[in-house]
Amino acid sequence: MKKSFVLSVSLSCLMLAGCVDTLNQLSLDKFLDAGSSAGSGLTRDEIISGLKEALVVGAINSTALTSKTDGFNLNPQIRIPFPQEALKAKATVEKMGAKSLVNDFELSMNRAAEEASKKALPIFKNAIVSMSISDAMGILRGSNTAATEYLRAKTQNALTAEFSPVVKNAVQTVNVTKYWNPITSMYNRTTLLTGEQQVNTNLDQYITQKALDGLFTMIAQEELKIRRNPTARVSDILKKVFGSK
Repeated sequence: MKKSFVLSVSLSCLMLAGCVDTLNQLSLDKFLDAGSSAGSGLTRDEIISGLKEALVVGAINSTALTSKTDGFNLNPQIRIPFPQEALKAKATVEKMGAKSLVNDFELSMNRAAEEASKKALPIFKNAIVSMSISDAMGILRGSNTAATEYLRAKTQNALTAEFSPVVKNAVQTVNVTKYWNPITSMYNRTTLLTGEQQVNTNLDQYITQKALDGLFTMIAQEELKIRRNPTARVSDILKKVFGSK
């Protein structure tokens, strides 16, 4: 009888707007009650505060790593490669004796990402402003990179829009086009004979996406440290929230 009643209530709830939030609230209440009886004493505010702080700590550490010289360039996980759609141009100009130009161009792209990373932290902090109860529950009991995945899913478009001018300025600062334009010019001249399509890569867009990919990769690694390594929990709230798992 009790099971039938619970099933009936659940099915009825699923037909109503906001049912998912209600069920998540009940799940979180159950989790909090269990945590309280076990001595952890976590509150909803503490969970959300702890998750936000984990993202902020991850953003601080990742931008510190990526914004230093060779933060992108010498990190094989996030180093920005020659644009995939322009690999024919790379191969062609290297055969023409301009390999050093290609190397300089690749270095300049990574320098642009490193330069842009210096401006990334406030953008990330501003993005970590709202987290619902259901979001918090999913992140706390989710995968080892659930907080990073949440941040990316919720903020990707906004971050891209805000980060694009930062990258554009960085591209100009380190003179990426100084190396890119000669490469494309050399290659595009050969297409008059080969009939291949000319290169017309949007460098700002390419570097923006790769820079964000790299930053999120590093944030995910920082989150993993916080979840797995107690010494990475640098505040009381992080110790309390992630130590309760």
